[in-house]
Amino acid sequence: MTRELFREDAYLRRCAAKVAAITDRGGIILDQTVFYPTGGGQPGDSGRFRMADGSEIIIATTIKEPESGEIIHVPEEGQSLPETGAEVEAELDWTRRYRHMRMHTALHLLCSAVPCGVTGGQIGTDKSRLDFDIGEMTLDKDLITAELNRLVEEDHVVDSYWITDQQLDENPELVRTMSVQPPRGSGRVRLLKVGTGVDLQPCGGTHVKRTGEIGPLRVSKIENKGKRNRRVNIIFAGE
Repeated sequence: MTRELFREDAYLRRCAAKVAAITDRGGIILDQTVFYPTGGGQPGDSGRFRMADGSEIIIATTIKEPESGEIIHVPEEGQSLPETGAEVEAELDWTRRYRHMRMHTALHLLCSAVPCGVTGGQIGTDKSRLDFDIGEMTLDKDLITAELNRLVEEDHVVDSYWITDQQLDENPELVRTMSVQPPRGSGRVRLLKVGTGVDLQPCGGTHVKRTGEIGPLRVSKIENKGKRNRRVNIIFAGE
């Protein structure tokens, strides 16, 4: 299995790697990678591979094969593929990834500002959203925006640690997502912790180290998606 360097340090922008395999569809599997694969509402990373001869392979996205769990780097069409065993330097489109990191962390703040079950979500470079089962609760754009920016300005530490599957089973309140359960089977689950009492829940995505890195936020729209469902959209304010 590919060593997931992005789990160890989300700020790594590049790494040396070897081509472990080429899939039947032309996807590239490395022995280790800084590229995050699509999952948990976060898009897969894009970037480039630099080869020993100076040539480059542009990577359009990164996915995880559902059955094997292998991380597959998907090159843009029409490019020559490397040989198995070839050495590459894998480099992220850092501007895009860092915006995803800021947005993903911002959604954890949104979970804190709206204490309801999450029924769906999506992360983008310019806009992100969470869907909430609000019950009888009423949501206010301005109040949520103010709370988000308060949490950003307080510059809380963002950290992660691992617990066992059994520990998660014993603490079901940690799971905020109602439609998707955290991945199990490896024996452990990664928790994302924001500050003290701000947010704590299972998450395998990439995040910034402190909430102050996110920058000002704004709730751009709250959409009615059913009797109990509300979609809260957030954007970077002033960008």
